[in-house]
Amino acid sequence: MRYAAIDIGSNAVRLLIADIIENNESVSFKKNTLIRVPLRLGDDAFLNQYISERKSTDLIKSMRAFRDLMDVYKVKDYMAFATSAMREAKNGNEVVKLIKDEAGIDLEIIQGQKEAKIIYASHVEDNIDKNKNYLYIDVGGGSTELSLFSDGELLASRSFNIGTIRMLDNQDKEETWADMREFIRDSTKNFKLISGIGTGGNINKLYKLSEEKNNAPMSFNKLKSLYNYLNSFSLKDRINVLGLNQDRADVIIPASEIFITVMKWANIKNIFVPSVGMVDGIIQTLIEKNFPKHD
Repeated sequence: MRYAAIDIGSNAVRLLIADIIENNESVSFKKNTLIRVPLRLGDDAFLNQYISERKSTDLIKSMRAFRDLMDVYKVKDYMAFATSAMREAKNGNEVVKLIKDEAGIDLEIIQGQKEAKIIYASHVEDNIDKNKNYLYIDVGGGSTELSLFSDGELLASRSFNIGTIRMLDNQDKEETWADMREFIRDSTKNFKLISGIGTGGNINKLYKLSEEKNNAPMSFNKLKSLYNYLNSFSLKDRINVLGLNQDRADVIIPASEIFITVMKWANIKNIFVPSVGMVDGIIQTLIEKNFPKHD
């Protein structure tokens, strides 16, 4: 049996097709196929609060292709969510209707709180010490989701309109940064030791570049020196010399800045990078919907 997850983000759209494994009392999944299309919807949404006809056409074409792939892979159930860019676009609901009419995909535009919950559903905390304190940091193209956990309990969660595409387009606001700083200070003031958990394509790439072994956390100092190293190259050289994808080479700089800032404000010395994201959380959400006893 297969499930599919579609994540329409501000930088890229993703389709994950996963094989569902039922083993006695447990249900898990194995990634089968992951496709990522760098559409950059945020460029339209954050500058004009509107998804242009060109981007809308590309999005619909991508959704048609995703629909065809889901049919070929005999996908039993799926969920499709759109986040920050579509939230902000005045014609977001129009685009949702076009996707339904032309690609046969039911798409839901979700708020930041639900986005944070879905990312948390990916169960990355299963592989770490539940008795410690963790700040989940998910950095996307349009927003950053922060969630504080202690002893496995969610204590605080907020979504902030600070993201990589937003920063590249100079659409991040000083007051939003100030709000985020205040949230971090208020939420973390009673905890001495907090570790970070980083999700999203950029931190996954930074972790790979750090060459940490055996799922070891990446230190704040390692992240900072990686950022300085990457920032010493021009955009062109990050692509040609370092071999970064074109759509990763620019956003990785603001992403590093967000992670460094959050870690500094929360006094986080180490960050775990479990290489999961929104699509993993969607598949897990589908499992919990269809196998309620396995919540």
